[in-house]
Amino acid sequence: MASRRRSRERALQVLFDWDLRRTADQSETDVWRAIDDFYETLHSEEDAPERLERDQFMEQLVKGASKQVAQLDQLIGTHAAHWKVERMPGVDRNILRLAAFEMTERQLPPAVIIDEALELTRRFSGDESVSFVNGVLDAIHRDLKSSSGAKQ
Repeated sequence: MASRRRSRERALQVLFDWDLRRTADQSETDVWRAIDDFYETLHSEEDAPERLERDQFMEQLVKGASKQVAQLDQLIGTHAAHWKVERMPGVDRNILRLAAFEMTERQLPPAVIIDEALELTRRFSGDESVSFVNGVLDAIHRDLKSSSGAKQ
């Protein structure tokens, strides 16, 4: 079983691939194709693809974020001052989508989700993106916290 951090790295890679290739209809088939393509890159000719252990957490993140991409992009766009989601660097955009998805699912503390997103940003994006991603996610967290507090 892969660690959650490794699963997030994989999810970012798959979501990035899906985002580059997605069609206007954003079909679920496109998501599965990106996931399957990822698994195919993990095995050598000697390894049978059916013997590869599936990364359930990675698949959950990718399927959830891709299914809710319109809502996530709206949430991100609302909190990314002077930035349109479609104009953001692809890596940053997909890190934000993954983290925003996890925040809306509320299965982990937001501080953990933000920290994991910042680690992904440090590893896969530029140094200047770290403060941008942090600011957007912090604003999303405050908004989700205030809206969930208002519902109680």
